[in-house]
Amino acid sequence: MKPASMSRRNFLAASGMAVGAGIALNGKVFGANERLSIGVIGTGDRGTSLMSDIAKLKDSHNVAITAVCDVWRPNLEAAAGRVERWFDARPATTTRFGEVIARDDIDAVVIATPDFGHTPIMIEALKADKDVYVEKPMSLEVDAAVEAVDLARSRERVVQVGTQRRSEGRWKAARDFLAGEGLGPVTRISSSVCFNHPRWARDVSNCREEEVDWDAYLFNRPKVAFDPNLLRRWHLYRMCTNGLSGLWMCHLLDAAHIITGATYPNSAVALGGIYVWKDGREHTDVFHALLDYPEGFLFDWSMSLTNAAGNRYNIHGRYGTMDLDRLSYTGDGGEDGKKIESGTLLPLPDENHMANWLECLRSRERPNADIEFGLQHSVATIMAAQALDTGQRMKYNREQRTIYAG
Repeated sequence: MKPASMSRRNFLAASGMAVGAGIALNGKVFGANERLSIGVIGTGDRGTSLMSDIAKLKDSHNVAITAVCDVWRPNLEAAAGRVERWFDARPATTTRFGEVIARDDIDAVVIATPDFGHTPIMIEALKADKDVYVEKPMSLEVDAAVEAVDLARSRERVVQVGTQRRSEGRWKAARDFLAGEGLGPVTRISSSVCFNHPRWARDVSNCREEEVDWDAYLFNRPKVAFDPNLLRRWHLYRMCTNGLSGLWMCHLLDAAHIITGATYPNSAVALGGIYVWKDGREHTDVFHALLDYPEGFLFDWSMSLTNAAGNRYNIHGRYGTMDLDRLSYTGDGGEDGKKIESGTLLPLPDENHMANWLECLRSRERPNADIEFGLQHSVATIMAAQALDTGQRMKYNREQRTIYAG
C-alpha cells in the first residue's frame, strides 16, 4: 500500500524499524509453561477490547501484554496504564510499530490500527517471524493480501483474522444444516445492517498535533497536513478505508462463506451514495452490493446509516428459508410438495476467538479465522468497493489472484 514515491527505506524509518538491521528468526515452539508475550499495535476502541480479551486469559493461557504502540499519546498512556493494572508490570511503549515487531521478547502481535495499516504492518511482522492477530478487513489491496498469505505459509506463522463469526456457533450450525440439504439448493443469501446515529462522530477537540506522531500514522499514506479527523474519524475517508464494504460487509459476507463453503465470488456490482450525512465524509452512508458465486448463489448485502429499520440475515433455498437472526427456518417460499417443516436452529457452542488464537500459537495449528479466509473476504469486499467507485462490474481471476473489470 506504499505510494510509489515512498521507498522501502522511508517506509521502515517511519515505522521505527532500523534500516538495514537484521532480525533474528523466531521459530520456537511454546511449551505449556512458557508465557506468551504479546505486543499490541493500535490501542483505540477495538485495540482496547482485544487487550481486555487477552487480560481475561492471562492465567488460563499463560499470556501477557508486554508492549503497546499507538501514535496518539493519550491512547498510548491509557493503554499502558491498563496493562500495568491487568498484568502488574509496565509494558514497553512506542509510537512506531516497527519497534514492537523488532523486539526479541515479543512472540506475537495484535494489529488493531485503522484499516490501511492492517496488512502492511502484518507483512512486516511476518517477515520478522511473528505470529499475528489482525483486525478486519484484513486488506484493502489484493496484492498485499496475497503477499501476506504467501509469507504466512512459507514461514509457518499463525494468523488469526478478527472475523469472529468464525468462532460463533450459529454459523457452524447453519453450515451443518445446509450440508444436509435442509433448504435444498441455496440460490440467494440476503443480509442487511441498519442504524441511524453518528456512531463515528468521535470528539476531535482534544486531539492535538503535539500529542500525535503524525509521520508514524501516515507511514504508508500520502504526506498530508495534520487533521484530527483523519485520526479520530478515519472511517469516513478514502485514504484510510474502502468504506462500508470493508468496514461492515466483510463480517456478513465471511459468514456466507462459512455456511456455504464458498471462497471467492465470480463478480460484484454495487451502488450507493451520501444521502443524509453531509459531514465531510468521502464514503457512502447507504450502500448495496451484489456478489455472484460459482457455487450457484447470489449474495446481496445492504447497509444504511440513515434509517434504523433493523438487520436481517436470510438464506433462500429451493425448499424453504432460514432466518439466522431469529435462528429459525420455515417452508416459506419453498417448492410445493417439497417445503420443509418449520423449526428452530440449535447453535453449536461459541468459541473464544482470542483464546483460539492463543491456543494455536502453542499447537501451531491454523486458527478458526485463518489468513486464507482473510484473503477471501478481502477479495470480495475490495471487488464490491471497486465496483462502487468505478461503476463497473468487477471479476476475480483465481489463478492469477487478480481483480479486473468485465
